[in-house]
Amino acid sequence: MKGFTMTKAAIVAATAFAAAAPAFAQSSVTLYGIVDDSIVYQSSQTNLAKTNPGRSNVKMASGIWAGSRFGLKGAEDLGGGNKAIFQLESGFDINSGQQQFTNAMFGRQAWVGLTNPAYGTLTLGRQYTSYYTLLSPYSPTNWLTGYFGAHPGDVDGLDTIYRANNSVVYTSPKLYGFTVSGSYSLAGVPDSVYQGSTWTAAIQYQQGPIGGAVAFSRINNAANGGGVYSGQSTTINDTTSTTGGGQPGVSAVTAGYQRAQAQQRFAVAGGYQFNSAWDISVTYTNVQYIPGVNSLFTDEAVFNTAGTVLHWKATSAWDFAAGYSYTWASKANGINDAASYHQFNLSQYYSLSKRTGLYALEAFQRANGNTLAVPSGTTANRQTAANATIGDGFQNAPSASRSMFAAGVGIIHRF
Repeated sequence: MKGFTMTKAAIVAATAFAAAAPAFAQSSVTLYGIVDDSIVYQSSQTNLAKTNPGRSNVKMASGIWAGSRFGLKGAEDLGGGNKAIFQLESGFDINSGQQQFTNAMFGRQAWVGLTNPAYGTLTLGRQYTSYYTLLSPYSPTNWLTGYFGAHPGDVDGLDTIYRANNSVVYTSPKLYGFTVSGSYSLAGVPDSVYQGSTWTAAIQYQQGPIGGAVAFSRINNAANGGGVYSGQSTTINDTTSTTGGGQPGVSAVTAGYQRAQAQQRFAVAGGYQFNSAWDISVTYTNVQYIPGVNSLFTDEAVFNTAGTVLHWKATSAWDFAAGYSYTWASKANGINDAASYHQFNLSQYYSLSKRTGLYALEAFQRANGNTLAVPSGTTANRQTAANATIGDGFQNAPSASRSMFAAGVGIIHRF
C-alpha cells in the first residue's frame, strides 16, 4: 500500500509538471547584441563653432554599420492571441566602453506593451516614433549606414537618433498591404500637454516587390518660446542637460536653428525590388524649423532633401550600394544664397558568416551657399558659409571647408 501511494504521488507530480510546462514555454526572453568597430578617415575636421583649424583625421569609430549594443526582449503569451512584450536596449562605444547616452543605461530603447495580430500593437516608454519606424525600410541608412549615408546632418531624422521619451505608440496590423501607426510623447510640463511633446503619424504600403510610406512628425521644444533645448523635451538624449547638449540632430546643417520652438518633418519614401539581386529606394523630405521669441532667428527655415539608393546583392556573400542625395535650404533670415548639399555614397559588405561581416564605406559631400552660425548668447544668429558634414557620424566634427571626403573599414558581429 505504501508503494502504491508513492507511485500515485509520482504520477500526480508528473501530471502537474506536464500541465505547467506549456505555461513556461509560452514566455521567452532573448539576449542579443551587436559589436561593431572600424577605422575612419576624414579629409577635414573642425568643430561646430569653427574655432579649430581644419585638419585631416584618422580615428577609430564604434557602431558604423550598426550601432554597438546589447539588449533584452521578451514576450509572454496571454491567450486569445494576446501577448505582453518588452524591449530594453543599451548602446555603447566599443573603443571606450562608455554608454551611448549620458545617464541612460537603456537609452536606445526601453518599452513595454501589448500586441494582438488582429488589433495591432500598443507600447509605452522610450522608443522609436511611428515616423521613423514606417519610413525605415526605405531609408538610405539600410545599406549606406547612418554614420556615412544619412542625409546631411540627418536633417530629416531617417536615422535612429530621434528616439522619444514617454511615448505611447500604436501600430495597426497589416491589412491589404497597409499599416498605419501613430505616436504621442508626453513631456510632463505642468499645465501643458503640448509643450515639449512629440507626435507623429505614418502610413505604409508593402505588397510584393513594391512598397512606400508617408509620414509626418512634430517635435516641440519644452522651453517656452524656444531657446536652449530643455531637458524636458521628449526627444532629448540627456535629460539632465541645461545647455541643450542632449538635443539630437544638431549639425553644421542646422546648428543655427537649434533653438527653434518646434521642428516639423514630412517625408515620402518608397522602394522597388527588381529581382533577388537588385533593388532601389527613393526619398523626399521637407523639414521646417519654426522660431519662437527666444530662438535667435525670425523666419521659418525649410530644408528639402531628395535622395536615392541602388542596392546590388552580387552573390550570397557580397552586397554593394550607391547613393546620392541633394539637400537645399530656403531663403530666409536674410540669407539670399541659401545652403545646399550634394552627397555621394558607396558601400561594400562581405558576409563571413550569418553573424559576422566586413565592410567598407566611402562618401563625398560638397556644400554651397550660406546658413546661420551656431547661436551665441542672446545675439541674433549671423550668416556663415555652409560647411560639409557627411551623414550623421560627423555631427560635432564637420569639415572646415565646403568639401569633405570620408572612408571607413570595419568588422561587425551579431549575437
